[in-house]
Amino acid sequence: MEKKPVLDALSALAHDMRLDVFRLLIKAEPQGMAAGDIAAALDVRANTLSNNLNILAAAGLVVSQREGRSIRYRAQMQTMRGLLGFLMKDCCGGQADLCEPVLEQIT
Repeated sequence: MEKKPVLDALSALAHDMRLDVFRLLIKAEPQGMAAGDIAAALDVRANTLSNNLNILAAAGLVVSQREGRSIRYRAQMQTMRGLLGFLMKDCCGGQADLCEPVLEQIT
């Protein structure tokens, strides 16, 4: 993963509500959640949630799929794996194999 997408993802997650949304969507994997269910679970207004979901989507952290009249959101685990891999790439004094078990747990 390149530095620019990493910065975009970290910037998107550096907000209280967006972090809560992303963590909720991770828990809901692999089926994801409808926007209304996310709003109810986090007790937020739909328009506020929509803006924050758009920011997460622009950073590549969530994807959406229309289902009739509602939209279902899912966490983009591949982006999160790339982000964690970038952050841990040179860990452990050059012994990256020590970090591999951590990265394998999120697959």
